[in-house]
Amino acid sequence: MSETEKRPSVADLFVGFFVVGVMGFGGVLASSRRMVVEQRGWLTATEFTGLLGLCQFLPGGNIMNLSVALGARFRGIPGAVAALVGLMSGPVAIVIGLGVIYDQYKDVPAVVTAFAYLSAAAAAFMVATALRIAAPLWGKLLGIGVAVVTFIVIAVLGWPLVLALPVLALISVALAWILRPEERA
Repeated sequence: MSETEKRPSVADLFVGFFVVGVMGFGGVLASSRRMVVEQRGWLTATEFTGLLGLCQFLPGGNIMNLSVALGARFRGIPGAVAALVGLMSGPVAIVIGLGVIYDQYKDVPAVVTAFAYLSAAAAAFMVATALRIAAPLWGKLLGIGVAVVTFIVIAVLGWPLVLALPVLALISVALAWILRPEERA
């Protein structure tokens, strides 16, 4: 456990992830990081980035995996269940309600236009979140190099994630093993 890490209760995990789920419109990654690192101090920025990296490698939704991993880390199975149920219950109710409303108004031109603009805002939000999460890598040449190669392999070369992640994970682990931490920039 890190010096800044606080051990949340099962209720803390539920409430924290419930608020993140309800308030995290457009994606909850940034909200999760803010809550876990900045507001509650459950993990450091570096610990969050490392745990997120593991959770992105696992099948399923990244934030769902993160909530389960974080809940399990602090409170075992009850913590994992509380964090996941907290994360999902509010958004599921909201999505069902909005889906019913959208079904009634999906052909209205203003609604179509609004959704196009929301897509642009969501893309910008993702870029801003990615930069914040990558912050612990600044100044670490190996980490930056792996991030750049990953971007090229996925965004430019178009490798599917199911192929890119295992290959890049193995290469990353091999590089980290070969280059001792004191030798990395």
